Order: sequence, then C-alpha cells, then structure tokens
Amino acid sequence: MRKLIRDEIIKIFDKIPLAKNLSRKKFIGDFLIGMLESRKVQFKEIALHIESEATLESVERRIQAFFKDYDFDYRQVCLLLLMFLPKGKLQLSIDRTEWDFGIYQCNILMIVAKNGSIGIPLYWELLDNNSGNSNCKDRCDLLQSIVDVIGLDRIGLIVGDREFIGIQWLKYLKDRQINFCMRLPKNHLITLKNGAVCSINDLLSHQQERYFETCLVDGIWCNTMLKKLDNKDFLFLIGNLPAKQLGNLYRHRWCIEVLFQTFKQRGFDLETTHIKGNEKLSKLLVFVSIAVAIALKTGQYLHQKVKMIKVKKHGYKANSFFRKGLDYIRVNLKRQKQNFIATCQM
Repeated sequence: MRKLIRDEIIKIFDKIPLAKNLSRKKFIGDFLIGMLESRKVQFKEIALHIESEATLESVERRIQAFFKDYDFDYRQVCLLLLMFLPKGKLQLSIDRTEWDFGIYQCNILMIVAKNGSIGIPLYWELLDNNSGNSNCKDRCDLLQSIVDVIGLDRIGLIVGDREFIGIQWLKYLKDRQINFCMRLPKNHLITLKNGAVCSINDLLSHQQERYFETCLVDGIWCNTMLKKLDNKDFLFLIGNLPAKQLGNLYRHRWCIEVLFQTFKQRGFDLETTHIKGNEKLSKLLVFVSIAVAIALKTGQYLHQKVKMIKVKKHGYKANSFFRKGLDYIRVNLKRQKQNFIATCQM
C-alpha cells in the first residue's frame, strides 16, 4: 500500500520534477509518507515510518546524506506548490517566524499564497541576522523570486504586518503596480492632502475609525485606514486600494499565522528539529510545505466529494481541511485502504 501511495506522489513529481532519477523521487516520496504518518520532522522518527529492508541506522544515514548532498531547484519547488492552489489571482502574505535551538537561531522569512484559511508556501529565505527583522532588500528579493516564476499578473495582493515597512519595499510594490495592504506601527505620521502632518492619536481623538485617500506615509503616497482597537491599540493600514477595503484585505494575513501553527504544534513540530544550518533547514521546509499541501488538498477533496466536515454550534468546522486530510492519510496508511489513491491524484 505504501508503494502505491508513494507512486501516486511520484506522479506529481513527474509533472514538476524535483528530482531527475527515480531513486531520488522514491526517496522524496518515502520521506513525505514518513513525515505525514509520524507528524514529526526528526530524521529518526521519519526513518521509523519508512518501509525498508535496511536497518534503521542505514535509513537514517540515507536521510542525512540526502540533506547533505542534494540541492533542490526552488523555482521547481514553487511551481510544484502552485499546483495545490486555485487558478486565478493569488492573495499573498509575507511574514517571519523564528526560534532558537541551542546557539543556532532559526529565522525564516516566507511568502505564502492563501488557500482557504491557510497559506501554501511559495518561497522563503533563511535570514542570517541573529533573529532580527528582515530588511527591504530581503523582502524585495524574495518577492521578485516569485514574480520571476509566475509573473506580475498572477499576484492579486500582498499583505504584511508591522515589520514590513520601509520606502524601498513599498516603492518596489507601487512601481510594479502590485496591490498591497500593510500594517504600520502607530507612531508613524500621516501627511494629508492639505499638507497637515498628523499622528494617529490626533486623527482618532474624536472618532473610532477613519479613512483617508491619497495621503503621504513613510514617503509613499497611499490610502489609509485608522481604527481604535479594544485593547487600546490601533490598526493603522496603508495600501494602494480603496481605504475602506483595507480592513477586509488585511484579514487575509491570518492564513500565514495558521500555516506557521501548522508547521509547529498543530502539525509537524518543526521547532523540534535538530537540524543546524540554513541550507539543510531550507530543504526540510520543502518537505514540510509539500506535506501541508498534500494534507490540505486531501481534506478539501474529502469535504467536497466524500463527506462534508460538520459545522459546530459556534459556526466553525469541527476540523480544518488540513487536519481532516492529515488524519485520513494517517489512518489509511495504517488500514491499507485502496481508495486512498483517488484522493492523491492531481
């Protein structure tokens, strides 16, 4: 049964070749199955779920050798992950996640495309800056990598949180006519069309929410939404779309938060990896990203074609598409059900 499932995964790789020879393709398929079944990223845990006549130690050594010697073509990785996304314009989110393992600091800058309530990774960069923020060049280079693969016309929007500011970055987006919605820290000033320079406190002194078209913020002409929040904070959004749309557009950013949770505690415990080194960790992210995409697509298929996920009284689904798909894959790897194959087919 595992061989059949692996062969179906290999068929995906035949469309977008992550590896040229069959042996590599089989290894990638086996590793993905081991990751999906174990819900772990540690090599030993995955090796325990890879069927092989070799000893466990030999399987681990093979995994170590792959991560040491094999180089992914990340353009091909991006194209493969695009296969799991709906056709049409992409809603992108940019964010950063970090954690420490001993003295090694993992700092990932990532751009994802929204697929329902979760994001599918397209490109990422491991930053070597002591867990500091990304800079404008980091962001521009990362987004340009995606543009080089899919073109500007495929991008419908990019959303980012308060880290993702700076004139070089915002000018990059405006000059290429990429729709954007970014949140700014509350201490940034706004120059209105009449020339008045105001703080967010000034503009919201008597109102809960305000919208401004064509104002100057951080050296960029843009539209602005300002809103008081219940926790005494402010929502300060800028973008090149109508100001009254920015609040709804900013909600798209949540998909990358859901993805990071899925990478970590809710999915594959990525933070427990013992990998040290940006190059190897980036390769591991390829596997985790594909595993998330496979589980998500399986869950969507089951919901649409087999049985809808129940909606609880509070209005939310009992399980996410990702969790539904992941549980189904894991159960059927154990039960050896043949009908699982249909859900893997692209």
